[in-house]
Amino acid sequence: MSAFTLVLAGLGLLLLFWSVPELGPTVRAARADGVSGVFTARELRCVQHPGHESCVWAGDFASGDGRVVRHDVELYGSDRTTLTAGRTIQAVDTGRASRVYGPDGSGEWLFTGLLTLAGAALVLAAARRAWR
Repeated sequence: MSAFTLVLAGLGLLLLFWSVPELGPTVRAARADGVSGVFTARELRCVQHPGHESCVWAGDFASGDGRVVRHDVELYGSDRTTLTAGRTIQAVDTGRASRVYGPDGSGEWLFTGLLTLAGAALVLAAARRAWR
């Protein structure tokens, strides 16, 4: 087996290692399947990139029945103009450790799905090369 085939397989396995555990949570996020409640914005967190700024609101989540309260979670898809400190918005807790989602869900399943497909394709390509 060539070094290229080993690198190809390793890269594919790495992509699968990153993406497969996230498939369930991203599908739940896409469908907004979880505990409904309210997100209260507390802090705007921004990261500067060359020529670009990326921001997200962090705050607290409380379920509608009051049984689930989470602090210091980020509202996926929020940005500088979405909220202001102290403002509340409907949200869904899908079980992710650090984020909650708006009631319309999220489109991050697309990126996770593409990573999974790319990882599987690389592993299959490496296997085909190894069995030739």
